[in-house]
Amino acid sequence: MRDAVIVEAVRTPVGRRRGALSGVHPVDLSAHVLRALAARTGLDPAVVDDVIWGCVSQVGEQAINVGRNAALAAGWPESVPGTTVDRQCGSSQQSVHFAAAAVVSGQCDVVVAGGVESMSRVPMGSSVGSGVGLPFGPLVSERYGGVVFSQGVGAEMMVERWGLTRAQLDEFSLGSHRRAAAAQDSGAFDAEIAPVTLPDGTVVSADEGVRRETTLEALGALRTPFKPDGAVTAGSSSQISDGAAALLVTTSEKAAGLGLTPLARVHTAVLAAADPVIMLTAPIPATEKALKRSGLAIGDIGAVEVNEAFAPVPLAWLVETGADPAVLNARGGAIALGHPLGGSGARLMTTLVHRMRSDGIRYGLQTMCEGGGMANATVLELL
Repeated sequence: MRDAVIVEAVRTPVGRRRGALSGVHPVDLSAHVLRALAARTGLDPAVVDDVIWGCVSQVGEQAINVGRNAALAAGWPESVPGTTVDRQCGSSQQSVHFAAAAVVSGQCDVVVAGGVESMSRVPMGSSVGSGVGLPFGPLVSERYGGVVFSQGVGAEMMVERWGLTRAQLDEFSLGSHRRAAAAQDSGAFDAEIAPVTLPDGTVVSADEGVRRETTLEALGALRTPFKPDGAVTAGSSSQISDGAAALLVTTSEKAAGLGLTPLARVHTAVLAAADPVIMLTAPIPATEKALKRSGLAIGDIGAVEVNEAFAPVPLAWLVETGADPAVLNARGGAIALGHPLGGSGARLMTTLVHRMRSDGIRYGLQTMCEGGGMANATVLELL
């Protein structure tokens, strides 16, 4: 029986908005991780059956199929196709799901899955209202009473539903920065990052968003932009960022034939969806579905990555799953590291795979909320 294994996973550092990576075209940023993936594995790119690339704002520099353009920019053979996926924030996690399905089904033998977002160069929302109409349409608007869909407002709704406090959000956010800083200092990210050399010779090798100096007092002084006297601030929200990540997916049999050693197996991959107005709750049913389908219990999962779109998302997830907080985002999350939309799913999975490998963790789980009230969940098994 065919399976799906991850042979290698690599990412760029995550750059701040208008930071060190803002001068790099997103196609070139994508090409960088493709080249790094081939260099690390010794893989001949000619054997790649497809490049499946996540990207949310598919306009301007990220338009016209950034996945195919990335393969061309990487200098890979013209025979290597590519496509681009939009499942909002989960786009590149979905890329991995599609890659796994392709190799298990036999449609492909070797697939590169990943994604990119340059939020400095292609601002969030750039694809909305560009003279060709607005999304959703009258029927969706009618169904939901004309509501303006907002993740920030949804985060405040989660605060109310789960009875969370501003202090809890700020404490979690401070912890994200501290865990990320500790991971940087210990070299935990070194194996997963492919440093980027800029045209002036500057080498960018570390995530830029980590705020080592932040304090609870500083976080507590921030305003709540989504609701007067609310709880969610810029400090408890993911950072606007630039970055790309890529994973090499194949079968155990094909990996052996190519002389490659798999890192992890894609054990279980599921989807879930919930209320698109609150929008951010679907990681909870997605996790429940993934555990049921995998036959595992939450206690079997030794490493978890829940995207920190907003602090209420992982906090509510902890309440509902009963997971040990110590296994969650142990190297920090998007609040500290950043959230380059279409690249985040692959970034989280890259971090998860390397964490499982370095710490000898058998099972890991990744899930993330997505626009429209959806979520992907993936269980990985260490090999």
